Amino acid sequence: MQHKTFYIKTFGCQMNIRDTEIMAQTLSENGYIESCSIEDASLVILNTCSIRAKAEQKVFSLLGSLRRNKQANPLMQICVAGCVAQQEGQRIIERMPHVDLVIGTQHIYNLAQLLENSAVNRTAVNLADDYEIPRFVPDVSTSRSQLKTAPPAPPPHFQYSRFVTIMQGCNNFCTYCVVPYTRGREVSRRVVDIIDEIRLLVDSGVSEITLLGQNVNSYGRANPVSEDGTPFSFAMLLHRVAEIDGLKRLRFTTSNPRDLSAELINCFAEIDILCPQFHLPVQSGSDAVLKRMNRKYTIDQYLDMVQRLRGACPDIALTTDMIIGFPGETHRDFQDTLDLLETVRYNGSFSFKYSDRPGTRAQQLADKVPEEVKSERLQIFQKRQDEISLERNREYLGNVVKIRVEKVSAEGVTGRTATNHIVHLPPEHNTVRPGDYIDVTVSFAGQHALKAVLLS
Repeated sequence: MQHKTFYIKTFGCQMNIRDTEIMAQTLSENGYIESCSIEDASLVILNTCSIRAKAEQKVFSLLGSLRRNKQANPLMQICVAGCVAQQEGQRIIERMPHVDLVIGTQHIYNLAQLLENSAVNRTAVNLADDYEIPRFVPDVSTSRSQLKTAPPAPPPHFQYSRFVTIMQGCNNFCTYCVVPYTRGREVSRRVVDIIDEIRLLVDSGVSEITLLGQNVNSYGRANPVSEDGTPFSFAMLLHRVAEIDGLKRLRFTTSNPRDLSAELINCFAEIDILCPQFHLPVQSGSDAVLKRMNRKYTIDQYLDMVQRLRGACPDIALTTDMIIGFPGETHRDFQDTLDLLETVRYNGSFSFKYSDRPGTRAQQLADKVPEEVKSERLQIFQKRQDEISLERNREYLGNVVKIRVEKVSAEGVTGRTATNHIVHLPPEHNTVRPGDYIDVTVSFAGQHALKAVLLS
């Protein structure tokens, strides 16, 4: 009997990466075997992103090329999942008759059943406001708590760092963003389900957890999450997770500045294992642009948050997102963005040219910035950010930092600091193992990574 095989191509953010893990586990539990290539798969899934037009274009381009695979292997099933699927479900079916199934973001847990029914129903993209994130047990090796003897060593390529979804959707409706339309309204996962999942992961050998949500700052506001129905905030969740024995590092992403609380800021001073790293997307340095974006904070308020974060945790590494060329952005608005960059001096940033997204209010705004102006401004911003990133990295020269080893090879050792810096060690240090936590001395600082030697 021929085995059912699957291949998943993932586009976009950490949420999509975690969704891919869930779909892969669901398929494995239903008799599928993961394939290393599209050509060898009986099922191909594209897990898509629609935050930017470029990512969406890549999806449709790949879907077009998959038509040839389908012609060569008519029994192959092709499924589109994720945000493009949610937003363009019917259009994909109409444009791409070789696609068997299109599933929206709230349907990934039902993937196996939907595949069985795909001959009759080729789309499942309805969003429910009363959606509840299902309880989901991660696929891990036997937990330490279930063993009477010492557990076996984790298998090769074991993931010592894992993502855990705590909420999805967004209620903020920024004028440029498709998330409320592709992920739905905010829904928070139950505390007990989150804690149970993390305990199981840690028992299996995982030592670092990143909590995921479109806006983790608003966790627990939209629906009850505690067992007794009492209010439960994101800061309270961080404290609860930090109590799990064996967990060594805790991270989270992403946050909206408008929902940043003093309680959460204090967590950086109160929770030892909470990594001194915060991704706090500002999107623009201009109050006028922020107002058109519906971000609901000012630059003065944002700078106050930065000051309080650095007061609670002086070593915190701050990163941000920046949209360049939003409709109506003037030269003065862009200069305000450069001024903010000079003031905050981010350790790093993700910056992009604005692109219209279907269904958003910004799509209807006048005064679109010409493409050549957006490109020029983006180049100026990124050049200065690169310079600042190098300057910030040089501040670590000679410092002793702890890294979690991620990769060991003949070429050397790669690890990650609590501030999320990549660190490279020379090959003579390859006696360490992935998952080890070791102290190293930073010997070189590059723009995107550090080099170090083992602390003697």
